[in-house]
Amino acid sequence: MNRALRYAAVGAIAVSLLAGGSAAAFAAPQDLHSPSPVVATAPAAATLTAKASATTVKAWEQFRITGVAKGIKAGTKLTVQQKQGAKWVSLPAQTPVNSSGAYAVRVKLGIKGVNQLRMATGSTVSPVVTVTVR
Repeated sequence: MNRALRYAAVGAIAVSLLAGGSAAAFAAPQDLHSPSPVVATAPAAATLTAKASATTVKAWEQFRITGVAKGIKAGTKLTVQQKQGAKWVSLPAQTPVNSSGAYAVRVKLGIKGVNQLRMATGSTVSPVVTVTVR
């Protein structure tokens, strides 16, 4: 009688394994149609544009540099830099990026001749803007 009980138990286990295995086989195709996993992408590189309101000014005449900051948080301070020799020197002219990414800063230059300027924050810099001071 013990043998009969053992065979019955083994048979019941085998049936449940077969049923479970077939359920798993039917579940697999559903997994194939599930949405693909989301892949994280690198954040877009921060960029700055810059445009001077005048290309030629008199010494100490005020002009503006305006532009748009993309990938830079609102409120971040941008600094005007001037090329002096081989180095970029930060001027005491700063402006924050507004909530739409735009900015504007007033600038006065006293160094006569062609001046190369750019906007900077951290390692992000704008293209060079050239303003001639007469």
